[in-house]
Amino acid sequence: MVIKPKIRGFICTNAHPDGCEQSVENQIQYIQNQNIDKAMTPKNVLVIGCSTGYGLASRITAAYGYGAKTLGICFEKSPTEKRTGTAGFYNTAAFHKFAKEGDLYAETINGDAFSDEIKTQTIDKIKEELGQVDLVIYSLASPRRTDPESGTTYKSTLKPVGQAYTTKTYDTDKDLVHEVTLEPASDEEISDTVKVMGGEDWQRWIDQLARAGVLAKGCKTTAYTYIGKKLTWPIYGQATIGKAKEDLDRAASELNTAYSPLDIEARVSSLKALVTQASSAIPVMPLYISLMYQVMKDDGSHQGCIEQISGLFQDKLYNPAPEVDEMQRFRMDGVETNEKTQEQIRVLWQQVTQENFHELSDYEGYHRDFLNLFGFDIDGVDYEVGVSPIRHW
Repeated sequence: MVIKPKIRGFICTNAHPDGCEQSVENQIQYIQNQNIDKAMTPKNVLVIGCSTGYGLASRITAAYGYGAKTLGICFEKSPTEKRTGTAGFYNTAAFHKFAKEGDLYAETINGDAFSDEIKTQTIDKIKEELGQVDLVIYSLASPRRTDPESGTTYKSTLKPVGQAYTTKTYDTDKDLVHEVTLEPASDEEISDTVKVMGGEDWQRWIDQLARAGVLAKGCKTTAYTYIGKKLTWPIYGQATIGKAKEDLDRAASELNTAYSPLDIEARVSSLKALVTQASSAIPVMPLYISLMYQVMKDDGSHQGCIEQISGLFQDKLYNPAPEVDEMQRFRMDGVETNEKTQEQIRVLWQQVTQENFHELSDYEGYHRDFLNLFGFDIDGVDYEVGVSPIRHW
């Protein structure tokens, strides 16, 4: 079938298998072209949330930068003859294809990473095929989570805390810059968001892996987050998401204390803002990212997922003396959050209107990155040619 993007609101309901494969190959080639210091290397890597974005980039970096064996966890829909699979399914199928060709170990478990069932399957797989893992990447993004102990399903909320917040935003459906007012979250909404997006499940993973004896001594683990700066703080820092981010810091501290005999290093890694399925749904972010892209592309500082993660591995995770912030986090977002870049974004933010939005912003780049998430608008792919939606891993 000839596959064209089907966009509804802030999501694309289909994906292109060849486009996703080309995207994975492009990231592999980027990593292979880096001069990576392999004095300290991961050998067996578990990536929880491995199929898209920063999680996928982490798996590619570990495998093709360091030759690591990778076990990935994802929750993706497989294709049928009449319906495409999810982009994450095709990304994973492509990764498996290239790993097999390169004689690299790659296994993936498809299921709900929040469940204890998937944790048990993962532990069994590690015991049988890897023995232990020495790096655990936690890169989950989900709007809901079912607590495996209580059976309660919690849903996250994107709201400010304390008081209502009015700001500019961009409606991608209507091509409209307008003001939006977000009402403050209730205590229950705050608590539920922390349950979904905080550190509880990350801790649960590490606890169960440690008890099963499959964490190597000196194992590193990091959970990915976004902190942002003044323009995004009302929806990130001073908001329900911000409370969840604070809980990640709590979890990292508790993990380091609890597993000090194993010499585990747990840190939160703050990465720069990018177009993702999650960020597309967050008020403010389409407008902010479009303006940020313009500024960072103009000054040559723009980075995508693979560039950020390659830097994280080299400069932070496997640097003998990495810099950390006051909360002991790894900060890869400095290319975005530095004062010079933020001031340029603030100036554009104050100036932007419906009439000049496309002139001041890089919405074209934002939209292309959005399509790229699903395997569309990628150089080297002929989208007029019919392809089978079926792929396997």
